[in-house]
Amino acid sequence: MREAVVLVHGIWMNGLEFWRLRRKLERAGYECHVFKYHERRRSLAETATRLHDFLATIDAPVVHFVGHSLGGLVLLHLFSQYPFTTKGRIVLLASPVNGSVVAKRLARPRLTHWLLGQSMEQGLDGNAPPWKSWQDIGIISGTFPMGLGLIVGGPDLPHDGTVSVEETMLRGATDALLLPVSHFGILFSSEVAEQVIIFLRAGKFDEEMVMPLPDSSFV
Repeated sequence: MREAVVLVHGIWMNGLEFWRLRRKLERAGYECHVFKYHERRRSLAETATRLHDFLATIDAPVVHFVGHSLGGLVLLHLFSQYPFTTKGRIVLLASPVNGSVVAKRLARPRLTHWLLGQSMEQGLDGNAPPWKSWQDIGIISGTFPMGLGLIVGGPDLPHDGTVSVEETMLRGATDALLLPVSHFGILFSSEVAEQVIIFLRAGKFDEEMVMPLPDSSFV
């Protein structure tokens, strides 16, 4: 059975940074599609509508999703607006589903506010749609504290240099995993790629590597 994976990139990116993860997924037998968007032109809800239209062009009985950073918030909007019956699983990579303190700091000064475009509203401000448990969803968070977020002070530890682990913990998530990678490095880690593939196949991460959620209230 053909299985597709839709990759949704993060803020200030264009999908090219998925090249390593995409290669790993394709070698594992998945048909990969990269959805591109511009956070300054449309709201996350509008971007989710565009993603929904994009999905109509994919002819596969099983469609999985992998969202990095802001891309994970786009997916929350997608599943909030369009209940899905298509089989598939979702993995969020370092997505600040509970908001981003780094983004909030950048949003205050006029000089840097424009960088965030429309990504704050119902997204990085912490008001993204709640997860309604349509499908299995796994969370991978980084704990290597090196990234652009440190320029404005960084989030609370543990964090990946841009997003804290607490900011990535999704209520209702099927499984969660912490790995020693940075916010950008999560896209190039072989270990992360292997765990993404494991989750897409089994609906859970490798039990020997899974760490418990920091707060049981997120489950």
